[in-house]
Amino acid sequence: MNAPAKIETTLKDWETDQEVRWCPGCGDYAILKAVQRTLPQLGVDPANTVFISGIGCSSRFPYYMESYGFHTIHGRAPALATGVKLANPELNIWLVTGDGDGLSIGGNHMMHVLRRNVDMQIMLFNNEIYGLTKGQYSPTSRVGTPSPSTPRGSVDAPANPCAFALGSGARFVARGFDVSKNLPDVLKAAHAHRGAAFIEIFQNCIVYNKDVFDDFAAPKGAEDRQLWLEDGKPMLFGSEKSGGVKGLALDTETLAFRVVDVPDGDWESAGVRVHNAKNRVTAHLLAELPFGPYPMALGVLYDDPAPTFSDSVIAEHEAASKGKEANLAKLLGTGQTWTVDGTAQDPV
Repeated sequence: MNAPAKIETTLKDWETDQEVRWCPGCGDYAILKAVQRTLPQLGVDPANTVFISGIGCSSRFPYYMESYGFHTIHGRAPALATGVKLANPELNIWLVTGDGDGLSIGGNHMMHVLRRNVDMQIMLFNNEIYGLTKGQYSPTSRVGTPSPSTPRGSVDAPANPCAFALGSGARFVARGFDVSKNLPDVLKAAHAHRGAAFIEIFQNCIVYNKDVFDDFAAPKGAEDRQLWLEDGKPMLFGSEKSGGVKGLALDTETLAFRVVDVPDGDWESAGVRVHNAKNRVTAHLLAELPFGPYPMALGVLYDDPAPTFSDSVIAEHEAASKGKEANLAKLLGTGQTWTVDGTAQDPV
């Protein structure tokens, strides 16, 4: 993200007078508050900030942020956001989408905004269901998910948003969940990244997919089921109180992670890997860890900046126009031209 001068704001400065219209207990409320609490800490200016969304429950987000906003059409928010960024590269852009909006009808647009590395923060709220249209299964719904469109359970293999982002060429990929106290830190890391920063946020749909993430997000025993990644820190989870500290080691035969015990906290002797956020191979392994045998990998999986799309476009335009006069009349008269004489009454 570009770094204009910081200003002081409070959470109240980012709240609007609009009635927040999500179902009581929806995880979107927690994400909204996390964002509103984080932005003052970043020192960003509401007048220089734009929230752009597609269609879905998550896409009401721009109405509730006291900044500029654009509630666009289904799946097309990345295309609109790309245009906004090119028109004014200094804007701080947050794209808000969901698993249906961003990975079904908008999957192609999501792929292109990631591969182009357009400078913005992309929050994909993943509730593994279509909430706004009353509970149909989505691209991320698990096998067996019952819904109005899959009354006997979904047979589709679910999409993995972080694996999709990495496969599309994203240079920043992270995960969090709605009520996590660590979500603001993930948002800050995304904002600090120059380029497309993709954040998958697990979000509880209280009506159509209630508590589907409790297997790792429930507070009790969370330390055994969550692996919070920190660049340069060993990949550790668990605690002595819950049965011992564990970590992830790399099996060089299978080139896959395996869970190892870490007695007495000696993670080096146990072969636990240190997280390197610039290692794309490791990021892929972490994104695709099957939950159950492994903990859920959360935090910043990958962060390796590259030139942004807007910077490249601006540089190309500057190079093309260098030393040239901005004269439209002269341009129109350049090259092969001709003059038409005569009138309608006396044509040539």
